[in-house]
Amino acid sequence: MICKTQADYDGMRAAGKVVKAALDAAEKCVRAGATTLEIDAVVEQTIRSMGATPSSKGFHGYPNASCISVNDVVVHGIPSLNVVKDGDIVSVDITALLNGYQSDAARTFLVGNVSERDRALVAAAKEAFELAMEYAVAGNRVGDISATVQMFCEFGGYGVVRDLTGHGIGHNMHEPPEVPNFGKRKTGAPLKVGLCIAVEPMITAGGWRVKTDRDGWTVRTSDGSRAAHYENTIIVTDGAPEILTV
Repeated sequence: MICKTQADYDGMRAAGKVVKAALDAAEKCVRAGATTLEIDAVVEQTIRSMGATPSSKGFHGYPNASCISVNDVVVHGIPSLNVVKDGDIVSVDITALLNGYQSDAARTFLVGNVSERDRALVAAAKEAFELAMEYAVAGNRVGDISATVQMFCEFGGYGVVRDLTGHGIGHNMHEPPEVPNFGKRKTGAPLKVGLCIAVEPMITAGGWRVKTDRDGWTVRTSDGSRAAHYENTIIVTDGAPEILTV
């Protein structure tokens, strides 16, 4: 577990601004009729225009600058010529590297006439993150974040994905500790001042089980239910966490 120094903070903040800008650009492009590959191109152009590199491109052979996951795909959807349709929900997950510092965030966007059930699902993922931030304070433990997400989402009738977790982040895309979306309070790694973590509720309208497509990347719900993903990179402090990607 690597805690950042004051000297690291500016680098993490700058990387966070890149990811936020890329998400904002993606949101403008997510519309019925656009292909996910077109959205990915906008993400990559935005990242590179700010002097940064899309971290996912080439990561263990991943081919694109972002992960774009539609409807029942939870994460790691590969951009393609598939067209976004009215009523879809589209998750865009972006990681960027700037001057040796990584940042990571995701949003699920609504396309056109989305059902009330899907709107509630997407809103719940965001609210779970916001509630978890009340516990992302030095002196607590990762399990306090995890349990908050699980309790809120399961009380609302949503599935909480077990196979995928949040993570530490800094000079590397993935650093210790893992940050699950389920667990028990007062367990897990201690939250210390300067710890940078990506907290990312991944929830479904059905069960929590997932499966991976033959491409080795695309993770979708086993029961075909829709999924939502909301993620930000944060710095743990002795007070309210600093959220770098909003």
